[in-house]
Amino acid sequence: MDVLDEVLDRVRFGGTLLFHFELGHPWHLALPERPYALFHYLSRGSATLALEQGQELQMTEGDLVVITRGEPHLIYSDRRTQALQLLDLDRIPGRLGAVRHGGSAEPFSTMICGNFTVARPSRSGLLELLPPVLLLKPAEDAVWLEAVLRRMVSESALERPGQGVMLSRLTEVLFVEVLRSWIKSLAAGEGGWLGAMADPHIGPALQLIHDRPDRAWTLGDLGQTVGLGRSAFSARFTKLVGQSMYRYLIERRMSEAAFLLETTDEGIARIASRVGYETAGAFSKLFDRYHGLSPGRYRAVRRSDGGRRQPPLRSDGEAAHSRHPDQ
Repeated sequence: MDVLDEVLDRVRFGGTLLFHFELGHPWHLALPERPYALFHYLSRGSATLALEQGQELQMTEGDLVVITRGEPHLIYSDRRTQALQLLDLDRIPGRLGAVRHGGSAEPFSTMICGNFTVARPSRSGLLELLPPVLLLKPAEDAVWLEAVLRRMVSESALERPGQGVMLSRLTEVLFVEVLRSWIKSLAAGEGGWLGAMADPHIGPALQLIHDRPDRAWTLGDLGQTVGLGRSAFSARFTKLVGQSMYRYLIERRMSEAAFLLETTDEGIARIASRVGYETAGAFSKLFDRYHGLSPGRYRAVRRSDGGRRQPPLRSDGEAAHSRHPDQ
């Protein structure tokens, strides 16, 4: 299983459709800040999407835009028109909002809007790696996108058994394709570890770290394994991933430990050993600094709320950092 497969396999996706718009020119929609990613699929017509800081995107038929951090934004055919304030975004599954808005003039537009939610049993950091706004233009095989979204519309139209699971699965397919398309567009040095996976040296090193987080990896060991000297490997890793190899290794260990705490009944000492720490005490101290909770407390909190609430990550820059003899 490659690195992205492993991360996606452990992520719990959710999501649903919020609105299905039929829009006559002129029209103007205002969406508030939300604690999740929002997506807009323009199935017909054209539009402008504007963020608060001034960035604007021109959308044409078949475009999919993802607002990855839920920032407030506007979508319109004519900004001079009074905006319809969309405040009721947290809709119950099975209650898709069909909205007619705007004037009666052409061009007419249709748009599907929804959200992505990502509950992580480990800190995959997927949304944090993405830019604030993603614009995906229709590809040659774009028929799948229309098919998935239309299926989501029909699934949301009436409440039925298993609806929540169906919408989550469809949302997962949509999100994975968004990731694939974005990764394909990255230049060297962009996208953190997602972009670095394609590098012939750093990609295999990331795979080794994910396969064996328990090993006492050094820059020399990994560099030699992937065909680079220690210094060259260290510089290349930091440049492409955006952090040192040691910091990445520690984050990988803490993520693996969080996953094991949530999904197994293994003891703390056993989990400490599986992620590369000789004593439960040393592991527990670092885990607390990184996740903001002791391993036992983390397990209790995550199991009591079904994994919905993400424990706070300590903000101090050294929280996830431990000294290594090769640093």
